[in-house]
Amino acid sequence: MSRSLVSWVSLALLLGACGSEESSKPAPPAARSAASPSDPAEPDAYDTGIVLSLAQFVNQEGKSVPGPARLEFLYREGGQWKTTAIEDEESNVFHKAMLYEGSAGPLLLTLSGTAAHVKTWTPEGGTLRPNSEWTQDFGGKWSRMRDAEVADLYGDGKASIAVATHDQGIVVVLRPQPGGGFEVIQIDEKPNTFVHEIEIGDLDGDGTLEVYATPSEPNRLDGKPQTGEVVRYVPKHGGQRTVVADLGLRHAKEILVDDVDGDGRDELYVVVEGQVGENQELLEPVEIRRYDADTPADQGVVIATLDDRLCRFLTAGDIDGDGKKELVAAGYRSGIWLLRPGPTPEAPWQKQLIDADSGGFEHASLFADLDGDGTDELYVASDKHKELRRYAWDGTKLVRSTLYVRPDDRPIFTWNLMPVPVELIPGR
Repeated sequence: MSRSLVSWVSLALLLGACGSEESSKPAPPAARSAASPSDPAEPDAYDTGIVLSLAQFVNQEGKSVPGPARLEFLYREGGQWKTTAIEDEESNVFHKAMLYEGSAGPLLLTLSGTAAHVKTWTPEGGTLRPNSEWTQDFGGKWSRMRDAEVADLYGDGKASIAVATHDQGIVVVLRPQPGGGFEVIQIDEKPNTFVHEIEIGDLDGDGTLEVYATPSEPNRLDGKPQTGEVVRYVPKHGGQRTVVADLGLRHAKEILVDDVDGDGRDELYVVVEGQVGENQELLEPVEIRRYDADTPADQGVVIATLDDRLCRFLTAGDIDGDGKKELVAAGYRSGIWLLRPGPTPEAPWQKQLIDADSGGFEHASLFADLDGDGTDELYVASDKHKELRRYAWDGTKLVRSTLYVRPDDRPIFTWNLMPVPVELIPGR
């Protein structure tokens, strides 16, 4: 394993070992302009910004230790990109932040670790007021709310939240209750298991949403095999576990459920992590496999490979405005890749390198049409460069611009990027 990867992963593991017992308190937001100059062709302001879910490391008595969980918000106003931030001292990592449309109106939903909280945040007086909707110590080495997706899982018109956790394999659904709050419905548990990802979709086309998750053995640093699988639950029908991707001695931390080929039915895409040998040479590359509703669990179709050992983000969108979706895969060291479906289901996918000079342990990426021109832009956190970048189609090619350069050298993990209405951005 490369020294840089050991460093990144060691810091990631440290997140689970250190926590804070102080109460949640938003940090004073301090807005500032992003590094890139204003583009006169852009709108002066956007209705939607981006929230970055972060883990930060701070210097304490000469040692780098996890600091409070941090959210940073990037938004466009007055012809400039600006940032603001809040922190939560109850946890040391935000794994995800996203819009939640509940009965009380739009809120910010966050998932954090050590301590493990699912929180909603309400705009109030120019900042965000937190409320813990579910917190639990899972009894293992670490307790983390790792990922979540929101959907009407029960067909009742309400936004339920499917949540993946570390490190006891617990998967729950938070179901909204008439009087407020959520009923916590546990649908799975397996000791000494990390669940990294949640996706929601309807592969079989029956009109009932399914939840997909990626349980695996705990993370390893020595490059030895780490087994895993992809499982499915149907909460409306009781939530029984079904294995839909049997990965043998390999595992996946990233999956995507979407109708990328445009046939009206969702597909499951599984990013199988690479394998290295005793000398850290790459033995098996990253594989991206496709599963349809009727694909046997051991027969996923490989649509692309990356000469990399990690790929933690796979996102779908229309990057060139042709009305057809593409996939973008963000590798740890190999860069950002564009994957286009072939003209028929049997045809090979096309693979194109977007940017070799982009990287990070998570390498968080997001498709979003923030400027409202009908074509998605690609937003990427290149933690290797401490930058948030945008790739936009100019009619013939993708053009890269840097929206934000981190102003200090503290180690930062960007775990996730999500769009957020500017009404939920504090300190504007």
